[in-house]
Amino acid sequence: MDVYSWFRRSLSSSRRNSTSSAAAADKSGGVKDDEIHLYGLTDQLIEFVKSFSLDTFKNFSLQDEEGDSNGDETSANVRKDLSEWQERHAMLVLSKVKELSQLRFRLCPRYLKEREFWRIYFALVKSYIAKYELHAIQLAKLKEMRLENGTRKDVNTYEVEMSETKQAKSVVRADSLEHD
Repeated sequence: MDVYSWFRRSLSSSRRNSTSSAAAADKSGGVKDDEIHLYGLTDQLIEFVKSFSLDTFKNFSLQDEEGDSNGDETSANVRKDLSEWQERHAMLVLSKVKELSQLRFRLCPRYLKEREFWRIYFALVKSYIAKYELHAIQLAKLKEMRLENGTRKDVNTYEVEMSETKQAKSVVRADSLEHD
């Protein structure tokens, strides 16, 4: 099963289950504000997404990563699916911005495949969500570092950035030594 089939199924099952959890969600205010912030659902992003139209997606020129596969899903090229962060962001934005949900319903699969829709969406909102996605990557790396150390030390983002910088410098030094 590909990510998009899973995404559609999980979205439809979450809608079916939402009626039973709606009362509980209303008491807690729906999705937690922390989660909304973690996934970059700012007021600016929501207003930007509401401005999308059918033409926004139909006229968007995707970089031809898939060559001349004519949409063949079994292309020899490697498929680039959504990350876990992007999947959760997509589910949250669809639940928060009904206009996007309706637009997706009208576009997929008649005009666009599901994966093309999300590639276009994430290309359009990249400047709005890049820092949130980077932060999520840093948090994941922190968790990985904690697991490797086998301790529950409080490691902050600064240490992750420093380790990434050290790795980049060592790569640059190695390249410069090879060229000398």
